Amino acid sequence: MAGIKRFVPLMILIAVVIAIFASGVGRYLNLEALQTHEAALRGFVDANLALALLAFITVYALATAVSFPGAVVLTLAGGYLFGTWTGGAATVIGATIGAIMVFYVVQTSLGAALRAKAEADGGTLKKVIDGVGQGAFGYILTLRLIPLAPFWLVNVAAALAHVPLRAYALATFIGIMPATFIYSGIGSGIGALVERGETPDLGVIFEPRVLLPLVALGLLSLVTTLYQRRRRQGL
Repeated sequence: MAGIKRFVPLMILIAVVIAIFASGVGRYLNLEALQTHEAALRGFVDANLALALLAFITVYALATAVSFPGAVVLTLAGGYLFGTWTGGAATVIGATIGAIMVFYVVQTSLGAALRAKAEADGGTLKKVIDGVGQGAFGYILTLRLIPLAPFWLVNVAAALAHVPLRAYALATFIGIMPATFIYSGIGSGIGALVERGETPDLGVIFEPRVLLPLVALGLLSLVTTLYQRRRRQGL
């Protein structure tokens, strides 16, 4: 019975994935749909701000947990509907909760099988697992700060490396803030862009003026982690 119980979180997650894709919600995760339903969405937000924020955080957490394609659009929507700072904060909270959900599912249901496969393959996942295991908080923070690292891969690797939940959650929460608030800021200005007939530049995160500071923050975190590791080893 205990063996079956450990698969309950995974079964719940699979059920959520099926429900999301069956609902066809993906067709609404685009800027055109956001603009089309702007009046209704803004009306709901103005009349029920707390409920709207709770609903947004829940949707974002579920989207993150199932690695649903469209996270950038959801981040933009947060800025569009709630403003840069409130929308960004709601996104960070939702994404962190979703990341914790994945972490928990992997640890309880898939850990042994995925760890064995990663060890056998010796690929990217194995390298991330080794890195995370040797310096949990700093390594995860580095991978979160630099948006080139796949979000889901870090979630899985951290769970397989048996990283303490507190370090994982805190590194995720802090590390995703810079990129999140950048996209949330873009989202808050979508209305003005549309009025001028312009399209939001979603590739702004990869422009040197934005990417280089993020990479610098990531490298600073990595250097700190390596230094602390060498001190622990007495080198």
